[in-house]
Amino acid sequence: MDNNTFSTVSNTIKNRRSIKPAMMNGNKIPNGHVAALLELADWAPNHGNTQPWQFVVYADPAKFCEQHAALYQQNTVAENFNPTTFNNLTHIGDKVSHIVIASMKRGDLPKIPPFEEIVAASAAVENLLIGATALNIASFWSTGGMTLRPEFKAFLELGDDDNVLGILYLGYADEHPEGKRKVPVADKVKWVE
Repeated sequence: MDNNTFSTVSNTIKNRRSIKPAMMNGNKIPNGHVAALLELADWAPNHGNTQPWQFVVYADPAKFCEQHAALYQQNTVAENFNPTTFNNLTHIGDKVSHIVIASMKRGDLPKIPPFEEIVAASAAVENLLIGATALNIASFWSTGGMTLRPEFKAFLELGDDDNVLGILYLGYADEHPEGKRKVPVADKVKWVE
């Protein structure tokens, strides 16, 4: 790898940002670009070549948002139901181009620990996010909420040993926040000579 290649890769990684869906501008990403990002995701490293990543792509974000909000409503007891959460889930994709749900689908090699499958699928997600940055596509990796519930796994037809890694919101944005690191890299690394 030459210095120019390293510099390009380094700048792309350092310029990746989480840009919330509300900050996206509603412009559509060509489906071919999203397919190219999924191709990058497919090159993630993994033990045993199980390739445990799985993606569901919504080119119509409103369709997923309606389904997500309905899942929340159907699986939340009345005293815990929050109309604001329901409304937010319904409209979070209003300015988004595509929604990608990322999952770890357990491979068929039981000797591979589940943790290794999760980190491999997470590496696939990171490949996708870095590729998005290279194409000037804004992204937001959302976790928590319904994605942690068994009903969401059932919605995706995932098994008990599978995991939802999150919802990726993709779109274009007019502004990109400046990056920052709270802890210097030197404080996170121990060199052994």
